[in-house]
Amino acid sequence: MQHTEAELAQVLHTGPFHLALRTALSVRGLPLQRVQHHLAHRGVKVGVTSLSYWQQGVRRPQRAESLRAVKALEEVLELPGNSLLRLLDAGSPRPDADRPAARSYRSLLESSGAVERLLGELGSPVDGGLHTVGHHERVRIGPGRELRQRESQHVVRAHRDGIDRYLAVHRGDQGCDPARVRVTARENCRTGRVRWDRTTGVLVAELLFDTRLRAGDTHLFGYGFHDGTGGPSREYVRGFSFGGGQYVLQVAFDEAALPVRCRRFAQVSAGAPRGARTDLTLTGRHRTVHLVEQGVRPGLVGIDWDWE
Repeated sequence: MQHTEAELAQVLHTGPFHLALRTALSVRGLPLQRVQHHLAHRGVKVGVTSLSYWQQGVRRPQRAESLRAVKALEEVLELPGNSLLRLLDAGSPRPDADRPAARSYRSLLESSGAVERLLGELGSPVDGGLHTVGHHERVRIGPGRELRQRESQHVVRAHRDGIDRYLAVHRGDQGCDPARVRVTARENCRTGRVRWDRTTGVLVAELLFDTRLRAGDTHLFGYGFHDGTGGPSREYVRGFSFGGGQYVLQVAFDEAALPVRCRRFAQVSAGAPRGARTDLTLTGRHRTVHLVEQGVRPGLVGIDWDWE
């Protein structure tokens, strides 16, 4: 499948490494034997088999000589400096060589391992085979200060063949009854299995696609959660296990429940201090605040607010 320069620019930003490398090879029209020849002229020796494994995601370059080869690959493929090396994040330990680095859901959400357990019950791999290209999320706070509803418009890209579903996670506020939370599948997906944990208020919903994605394919789908079962909401936090593309969060408040102050924030993990704080101003007629993250990183980002 022939790729475009625009697709290459996107995947160099979002990763994962093997998909970025494969896309670059496609755009430049270079067979692996030719790439090996160019690398040899630069004094870098790497086998065609290794290059093939790297672009398939079977193995990741980790040793010093392999990282040197990746640096040379950037020159051969006429890519921006460190664009491939950045995706490797060579300084971070990796739990599995063929998956992008990630923080566990345990560190992203203080939920006593409920999310991992529910994902395991649904047979999900660690990375789900997908990463986010774009995500637009809308949250509505009701007249009783409760989290009433959240809706998502989500664009993902597969980095393995055969992906046909997405597992969406909802974590309600204190007092939430996940058994009463309603899952809505909108365009390009349908609801599959749903599992929840009453103690933590966590719910995981399986959203089934009508097609099996190949590595590199994108898919746009919409879904939502209707809650309203928890107590007063004071923040909305989105956790990212993997880096991705653009994330937009909008929070809308009912006219009967307007906060006195709103702020955006970011965290490396659930237990880390909140940084990157910025005050947000409610729009007049629509009573909303929002944030835009052009390239999300593993961790958390969100909006919190004060009622008094």
